[in-house]
Amino acid sequence: MNRIQRLQSAITSSFAEFFQRTTSTGIVILAMTAIALIWTNSSAHTVYTDLLHQPVEFGIGSWNLHFSLEHFINDGLMVLFFLVVGLEIKRELLVGELSSRQKAMLPMIAAVFGMIGPALVYFAFNAGTPSARGWGVPVATDIAFALGILALLGNRVPTSIRVFLAALAIVDDLLAVLVIAVFYTSTLNVSMLLLAIAITAALYVGNRLRIFSLWFYGILGFALWLVVLSSGIHATIAGVVLAMCIPADSRIDRVSFFTRARSVLDAIAHRTETDEEEGAQMDAVHSLEQMCEHVQSPLHRIEHGLGSVVSFAIMPLFALANAGVRIEPAMLANIASPVSFGIALGLFIGKQAGITFSVWLSCRLGITQLPNGVTMWHMYGVALLCGIGFTMALFVAHLAFIDPSHLAIAKLSVLIGSAVSAIAGAAVLSALLPKRQAV
Repeated sequence: MNRIQRLQSAITSSFAEFFQRTTSTGIVILAMTAIALIWTNSSAHTVYTDLLHQPVEFGIGSWNLHFSLEHFINDGLMVLFFLVVGLEIKRELLVGELSSRQKAMLPMIAAVFGMIGPALVYFAFNAGTPSARGWGVPVATDIAFALGILALLGNRVPTSIRVFLAALAIVDDLLAVLVIAVFYTSTLNVSMLLLAIAITAALYVGNRLRIFSLWFYGILGFALWLVVLSSGIHATIAGVVLAMCIPADSRIDRVSFFTRARSVLDAIAHRTETDEEEGAQMDAVHSLEQMCEHVQSPLHRIEHGLGSVVSFAIMPLFALANAGVRIEPAMLANIASPVSFGIALGLFIGKQAGITFSVWLSCRLGITQLPNGVTMWHMYGVALLCGIGFTMALFVAHLAFIDPSHLAIAKLSVLIGSAVSAIAGAAVLSALLPKRQAV
């Protein structure tokens, strides 16, 4: 069995599990968003603000780190979110929906134009002004929310549409990470940047030497985060860099695992229940446990281990910490500002225009083709759902806007644009899809 076959055996494209987790996450994030909005607009809003400003401090050797709770969530815990995103991207590039030119071309083209469209809409309202820096806010799609809305339509949705949306959102995430790294990086600390490169090189060498220890990647990954945090590059980039260095193959292939595991199980089954044999049985169980660990790639083990934590703890915490927009009369008076129009219309108009046009044109030119059973109207519905930009949009807003008034308007506009896109996308797809789909 060659390396490619081992990779395909070790990393099954667990799309069903991924889809189930992300759709459930969308519901949880929606609930936390509602809680944040209600809380911050209630009489207890000072409790919410005080909570976010609670200090989080810890030291590691000569490193003394000081965060507010909000800062720690955005620059610390969200690194794990970006690590999982990076692992999903790598998995799909290797054996999933982005593993071949034919599979990847349509969602890749759609993702690129789906980011250009919102950026152009935003610039149409804000070009030449200080707020032009916020062009990156409406360009990214929230994969959890988008798949969550799609899940509400049930089994009426063809698998090909789900796969296309997931693949598009994964490419979109990758491009959003590049946007953050290139356009929202402050002054660089060259010495820390060089140290980050050295740690990355060590991680890469460990991968090439087939080091499978999670401790190795965990310790170096934590060191990478500390260094990137001090380098001027946004700390969450460390999560994606680490993900690209995690091995995607396993110590033993599945055929060998099943053969050896069957032998161990047979040996256990044929042993008698005596005190003399109990030690040998436990040794066999321990051997089986090690084989179960060795047949899983580090990529799969980390993604599986962190997936639920990120989906049901870190992302909801992020929503709670960042969706709390206090709606005041002065803000509503400024809701028709260029920033608001640029973000809300960028999400709703820019996304659907960029994705729909690029899909139509690439199919018309014969570069790509639509999935079986999918029409351009279906693609239009999916393009509308891609205007849901919640998580990444709020994240970029914090990097783009220093002025608190602009940040508050940006958050509210993200919520408005995302809500309108979700309702419109769900309505279009609901009207197009069959009322019932045979099981």
